[in-house]
Amino acid sequence: MKPIFLIGFMGSGKTTWGKKLAKKMDLPFVDLDHVFVEEYKMDIPSYFKLHGEEQFRIAEQQILKKQANTDAVISTGGGTPCFFDNMDWIVENGISVYLFHTPQSLYARLNTPKIVERPALKNLSNEELLAFIEEKLEERSEHYERAHIKIDQIHTSLEEIEERIQNHLTEKTI
Repeated sequence: MKPIFLIGFMGSGKTTWGKKLAKKMDLPFVDLDHVFVEEYKMDIPSYFKLHGEEQFRIAEQQILKKQANTDAVISTGGGTPCFFDNMDWIVENGISVYLFHTPQSLYARLNTPKIVERPALKNLSNEELLAFIEEKLEERSEHYERAHIKIDQIHTSLEEIEERIQNHLTEKTI
């Protein structure tokens, strides 16, 4: 089996659904953000501040590509598919699942007291937050939309997600 890569915007549920899906499919769960922190002994905002986005994206890509041939459910960072050839690599080396949300749904999920854990968002007003989400989602959609499977994350159950993945696997072997 190939790795299952969950992609989507921050707050789309990649980690939450990834853990549930991995348990249901009896696979390990890998969160690329957690792997980054373990490997670099630094949280992502600190690394970003110290080394800049370009160095972060290079390190992120290296961690991503170490996941080749890993039988696991893998949660990517929200921007991971959008840099370098990452989305090409994800599509070629695994099953990609896009957890789709509307900008309004993401706004509702991200506009909580936990927003302080997301440095890019913490100083934004409500209007600025929605505008940020709309802008970034528009930029990233061309990458996200290339996923093998697109899940309307609001209206889809865990069982449906697993079924769509199994159907994709069956189609690839026919």
